[in-house]
Amino acid sequence: MNPLLDALTRRDFLGAGLGAAGIMLPRALSSTPGVAGSFGRAKACILLFPYGSPPQHEMFDPKPDAPAEIQGEMKSIATCMPGLRIGEGLPDVAKIMDRLTVVRSMTHPYPEHGVAYAVSGIPTYTPALEAAPRDSRHWPFIGSVVDFVEERRAGGRIPSVPRNVGLPWLLNSKTDLNVSAGPYAAFLGQGYDPVWTDFDGPGTKPAPHYTADQKRTFLDPFAETTFAGRFRISSLGHDSTDLPGERLRSRQTLLHRFDSLRRKADDMGQAPLDKRRSMAFAMLTSGKMRETLDLDRESRTVREPYGPTVFGQSCLAARRLVEAGSKFVTVFWDGFGQFSGCAWDTHSNHYPRLKEYLLPGFDRAYPALIRDLESRGLLDTTLVLWMSEHGRTPTIDSKPKGAGRHHWSKAYSVVLAGGGTPRGKVVGSTDKHAGEVKDTPISPKDILATAFHLLGIDPETTVTDALGRPMPIAGEGRVRAELLG
Repeated sequence: MNPLLDALTRRDFLGAGLGAAGIMLPRALSSTPGVAGSFGRAKACILLFPYGSPPQHEMFDPKPDAPAEIQGEMKSIATCMPGLRIGEGLPDVAKIMDRLTVVRSMTHPYPEHGVAYAVSGIPTYTPALEAAPRDSRHWPFIGSVVDFVEERRAGGRIPSVPRNVGLPWLLNSKTDLNVSAGPYAAFLGQGYDPVWTDFDGPGTKPAPHYTADQKRTFLDPFAETTFAGRFRISSLGHDSTDLPGERLRSRQTLLHRFDSLRRKADDMGQAPLDKRRSMAFAMLTSGKMRETLDLDRESRTVREPYGPTVFGQSCLAARRLVEAGSKFVTVFWDGFGQFSGCAWDTHSNHYPRLKEYLLPGFDRAYPALIRDLESRGLLDTTLVLWMSEHGRTPTIDSKPKGAGRHHWSKAYSVVLAGGGTPRGKVVGSTDKHAGEVKDTPISPKDILATAFHLLGIDPETTVTDALGRPMPIAGEGRVRAELLG
């Protein structure tokens, strides 16, 4: 069975019918001073999402004067911005802080793995929702909304490179437990889910254990992989551009089946599945997406600064996708092998994971992406977001091996760059333990609203859910002038 066809359900037929009448644009932009002038500054967005949530203390909000049980065993270092310090594990990031905006006053009430809460307008959240990606109560992922709106602006045209792409693979699909909610189109219909890639590069280095009772050691491509690894569209299969008889017949059969499904949709009184059919055909026949994902087209001098990790090479692929015309590209750093305590969810083995695995990979790939975008004249028009579900506890738990910090959403950090955001700015502050916001509280919904605004989509725009209700694309979020350059 072809995955593109397997995903077609009656729910998609109903979602397709929301199309032309399912969006309502506000009449005017916000009158907040400075807001209107920044509208549409970004032509594209790259969302970097470290699943599990990084610690603010060891990264962008260190507390060098705090007691040892707060500060921990990692210290802070100076940056290129006078008076601004970040964690010692980020020496290369320290050199580019003059290009970034750090928000130290992120806050919300849900200290759970709420990917969907962070990346959609959904107003409340529960752990049960996180484990149910297709639950009808979910709201659309920001990248899906961008795709939905841009398709209508383009009169339904299907681009040769998808507007909404997810890297390096479907979120948490390489672990042993579940696929988390979040990067899905919800009531917009599955046709607006990200187009996911897959990555075939092997892990060549063991990652530090996630948990004390972990039985297996995994060769994790987030720790290290080879430059021979390749990205593919997960539903396309082989890279070959030829059309032997068997593949040609397969494509013809595919199109016949789409025609049959389309007739059924018409019989139900719904709009034709033009997006599904056109996207499937484009992905099966066009070579542009395949060429864009072919990192061998880049010189080694370009590839090496990103690092031999799947996160680093995904960041490079994201740059190539934006350059080729994608509007919204998401790079997840998620679990590999084991789900429990995976990726940045450092309940245990906190310091070995940060020192040997997490911080070195980020400190290499992230500055390389920012510098690469800047050198190509793309940074001013590309919004780059580094954000996650929440932060981690101020007090270190010394009981687990390697120590641990647990979930904490009262105060944490997000970093923005490019696309109309300020350079060399810190927004908000926290108390002496980085546990409570002192001033300028900003919610994940505010980040979404500001991102929509910079991408030229008013966050007060509404889309219609399956019950016909108009839903604001950024929920209760509002554009934050503090984040506009």
